[in-house]
Amino acid sequence: MKHLIAISAPSGSGKTTLCKALQEVMPEIEWSVSYTTRERRSIETNGVDYNFISSDEFEELILEEHLAEWENVHGFYYGTSKSILENAISNGRMLLLEMDVKGSMRIKKLYPEDTFSIFIIPPSIGHLRERLIKRGTDSEKRIEIRLQRFQQEMEYKVRFDHVMINEDLDVAKTELIEIVNELKEGVLNGT
Repeated sequence: MKHLIAISAPSGSGKTTLCKALQEVMPEIEWSVSYTTRERRSIETNGVDYNFISSDEFEELILEEHLAEWENVHGFYYGTSKSILENAISNGRMLLLEMDVKGSMRIKKLYPEDTFSIFIIPPSIGHLRERLIKRGTDSEKRIEIRLQRFQQEMEYKVRFDHVMINEDLDVAKTELIEIVNELKEGVLNGT
């Protein structure tokens, strides 16, 4: 069984929505709560969605080698605790990680036998722009930064174990649930 399910997608592709849908159906899959220095959105809870900390606190985690991976994304730090990953592996539990593409590749490199990576893409960059605008959490400038990063992120898709398109949310939810069920049953990648 793969213990770490690393899910990446360009910002606005629906990865958070899909991850939450997966957890509703499979509550036994734990959520990896990452650290971030970005501001908390009104719909987010500290310690549940992210551990919201200052840049100084984050840099201390880096110096203490507490993080398995970290990245500066759109001007904010994001990172994953080593201990949460190692606890899931040693206790035989599945852990869901929502992260940027470089983070997924780093986790896959550090824990190759235990990681299954999934890349979610929107049907087009136009759809992505529309989703980011509808989300209403970013300024036009921040949306442009996210869209510029889109092409860089798309170059990573061939390095993932599975790529899926989120054109229809219900279809994408079903596909993600089926993939994780196959992982649990050891069908994919000879797990």
